[in-house]
Amino acid sequence: MSRIAIPAIASATGATAEVYGEVKKAIGSIPNLFAAVGALAPEVLKTYLAAEGVLAAGTLSKRDLETVKLLHSELTGCDYCVAAHTMLGKMTGLSPETLKLIRAGQPTGDAKRDALVHFVKNLQQTSGTISAAEFAAIKAAGYTDAQIVEITLAIALTVFTNYFNRINDTDLD
Repeated sequence: MSRIAIPAIASATGATAEVYGEVKKAIGSIPNLFAAVGALAPEVLKTYLAAEGVLAAGTLSKRDLETVKLLHSELTGCDYCVAAHTMLGKMTGLSPETLKLIRAGQPTGDAKRDALVHFVKNLQQTSGTISAAEFAAIKAAGYTDAQIVEITLAIALTVFTNYFNRINDTDLD
C-alpha cells in the first residue's frame, strides 16, 4: 500500500487538476505514480513530463529508451517501474524474451542493444565513472554523443521515478 495518501483524482483543483488533465489527454489515464507526484508537487510532475517530451523528440528509438529505463529500474529494484517499462517495452515491439534478457543484463542477440545494456549497467554500477574503453565501445556500437546525452537524461528521469516509487511504495496499477 502506498505510504502517501493521495486525494481522489476527481477532487483535484488548480495546478494539480491542470497537470492531471495533461496526463489524461496524453495517455488516457493517470497512473498512480503521476497521481502521487501531481497531488504533492504539480510543478515537479510538469517538469518531469516536459523532460520526457524532450526524450521522445530526441534521436534514441523508443525501444532504446525503454531498454535504458527497464534495465535501470531492474538494477534499482523498483517493481513499479519494472512493471511499467515492461509494458511500455512490449508496446514498442520488444518481445517478452528480449525484455527478460534486458532485465537480466544478458545478450539479446542484437549487438547494438547489447552494447546499450552493457553501457547502462556499467553506468549504474560505477555511478557514471567509465573508462575510455567503455566510452569507445558505446560509440563503436553506433551511438552518437547526442544519444549519450539522451541516455543520461533517461537514466536521470528513471532515478527520480525509481526512488519516489521506492520511498512511497507506490501501488501497482
